[in-house]
Amino acid sequence: MVSPDDLAIDGWDISGVDLATAMSRAQVLDWGLQQQLKPHMEQFKPRPSVFDPDFIAANQNTRADNVLSGSKWEQVEQIRRDIRDFKTSRSLDKVIVVWTASTERFTETVTGLNDTADHLMAAIRTDATEVAPSTLFAVAAILEGSTYINGSPQNTFVNGCVELAEKNGVFIAGDDFKSGQTKLKSVLVDFLVSAGIKPVSIVSYNHLGNNDGRNLSSWKQFRSKEISKSNVVDDMVESNKILFKPGEKPDHCVVIKYVPYVGDSKRAMDEYTSEILMGGHNTLVIHNTCEDSLLASPIILDLVLLAELCSRITFKQVDQPGSQHYGFNSVLSILSYFCKAPLVPSGEPVVNALSKQRACLENVLRACLGLQPEHSMLLEHKLANPLMFEPKQPAWTQ
Repeated sequence: MVSPDDLAIDGWDISGVDLATAMSRAQVLDWGLQQQLKPHMEQFKPRPSVFDPDFIAANQNTRADNVLSGSKWEQVEQIRRDIRDFKTSRSLDKVIVVWTASTERFTETVTGLNDTADHLMAAIRTDATEVAPSTLFAVAAILEGSTYINGSPQNTFVNGCVELAEKNGVFIAGDDFKSGQTKLKSVLVDFLVSAGIKPVSIVSYNHLGNNDGRNLSSWKQFRSKEISKSNVVDDMVESNKILFKPGEKPDHCVVIKYVPYVGDSKRAMDEYTSEILMGGHNTLVIHNTCEDSLLASPIILDLVLLAELCSRITFKQVDQPGSQHYGFNSVLSILSYFCKAPLVPSGEPVVNALSKQRACLENVLRACLGLQPEHSMLLEHKLANPLMFEPKQPAWTQ
């Protein structure tokens, strides 16, 4: 796996301030740490980015002093030049593009506009309004052969974008970094449903004061986040047909409020009400305070390192002479562990339960080392005659 020390970093932002100034403005890191980092950070200044006020909150307009001009296609071409320049000037083997920018509103999915790769490319060339900046970045990255990861909840990967990635054999992953409240929810609801405890009401309240919270104070942008946070329990509910009838699911409410004073220190309060035996009820109330950006940052690092590793993993059926090696599907669902709303290939079931997502990732990595998948059966220790069961390690393959 690539060492984090071997990563080079560059990027775009609609705000043109250097990273030292941005760090001071964000007020996330302790003052002493900021002073140590300042000489390193002030030399980094973002490249101009795509700004479309129709897709993010109006309160972001004051930050937009470093924007690309021209048509959507001209913007895509400039992003492609930026990727090539970064790669050649730093002598890099690969470039991975990660969207960490503000949440956009949802894009309308329209037949003839963004339902196929050809339609999406035509829409960009004709400067169609219903193409989000995050999708422009995705298209540019795909055309440059660079993996693209969407860390925000909007539907960047419209059908045409997914098809474009598949046609070009480029990896994409997303959506929305799973860092705090939603990660806990995916564990707790999995526990409740698996234990035969029926969650009937889930109410999640958040308030935060960073720029993410400021952007989400606009209803259209909040709606993207609400959808991402709400869908996390669906597959766990569907896994227990005894507790839940077809079409039945818990009442699920998500609230996000902007409170500038608390800054990056996000407050999350959840109430889980469940039905138990003989008409009884069980209520769990959880208060979680977390520094939003500092929870997300290591997830970005893990996503980049694992996405790069996935690009070097291929598979072959050894029992079929002449079979070819092939890699992962363009949609890297193996990275679902890090995402609130996992993007999966067409036809693949969505898995949100955190333990299952982690088991998938760990077992794929074990397979790369020639190790058997881990599980909790431990049958060899449960038999009357343990000698009947002698597991064998698979032969090493190259």
